[in-house]
Amino acid sequence: MAKITFDGIEVEVEDGTTILQAARKIGGNVVPPAMCFYTPLKGSGGKCRVCLVKVTQGSTKDPRPMPKLVASCITQVQDGMVVENTTNEDVLNARKSIVEMLLINHPLDCPICDQAGECSLQDLSYEHGVSSQRYEEERRTFNRVDLGPYIQLHMTRCILCYRCVYTADQVAEKRVHGVLGRGDAAEIGTYIENMVDHEMSGNVIDVCPVGALTDKTWRFKNRVWFTKPLDAHRDCPTCSGKVTLWNRGDQVLRVTARKDKYNEVEEFICNTCRFDKKEMSDWTIEGPRHIDRGSVISANHYELPVVNVPIVPNLPRSAKKDLPNAPEQWNP
Repeated sequence: MAKITFDGIEVEVEDGTTILQAARKIGGNVVPPAMCFYTPLKGSGGKCRVCLVKVTQGSTKDPRPMPKLVASCITQVQDGMVVENTTNEDVLNARKSIVEMLLINHPLDCPICDQAGECSLQDLSYEHGVSSQRYEEERRTFNRVDLGPYIQLHMTRCILCYRCVYTADQVAEKRVHGVLGRGDAAEIGTYIENMVDHEMSGNVIDVCPVGALTDKTWRFKNRVWFTKPLDAHRDCPTCSGKVTLWNRGDQVLRVTARKDKYNEVEEFICNTCRFDKKEMSDWTIEGPRHIDRGSVISANHYELPVVNVPIVPNLPRSAKKDLPNAPEQWNP
């Protein structure tokens, strides 16, 4: 075990744990953002650099500080390590510069992008971005590409986080897309269009932190903050069948895998569950999905976390069981 002090908070973690994972054990606002690291995907991390932190003490044995900022998602902890994130001005300035770089070629698509409202880059630019850019050169432009019958690629929005590539390698298998070109000419693509058709290929949509890979069955149908997420499941021979349904009224607008508070998929789902099962009768409804992270989705108050129980009829079970001091006759 190793003890690490992160923004003045001491936590003990197992050897081999990364700084980012140690910070997530603490939780709260001290956790560095991550655009490329994805816990279920081996080898992810170290691409976007937004999780940079300052190591002011390397370890108990070697207390010297590390000379440069390090990527917390791929740097392992040492016993006695002292790390600064939100308390270090150099870290915040570096993060602001990295966000500016990520936005250099990114279009202002938020008003029409299907990812708006649950976009990691939106959150990052709001917290660490600047109101204007210094970049004056022409932005890269790409045509929209159909990667398969269900997925459309908007390369103009891509930040080359490699998540979709790792997902195709480790989850979908038989990967047919990847990063083509090098340097500023690098892009996600396939040699032959409409070739991404594996039964698990839809998971690349869930792992994309921006709106580069979109669900063609969901595009432009609704805004995510107008929908209400429900946990549901079905008996599926291919995957776990545990999903989140995004409804408006009785209509299922899209189906996604369940995600945790760090926006990472808990269990990957198959294309049949994701694209073909769009009726409420196809699913066993478990109740409202709780969105842990701060979001316009959770601001929709679909869970009714605090309410005068006697006044509201047909209160959802998930809302009633979390009410403090609720009279016993209203508890499920």
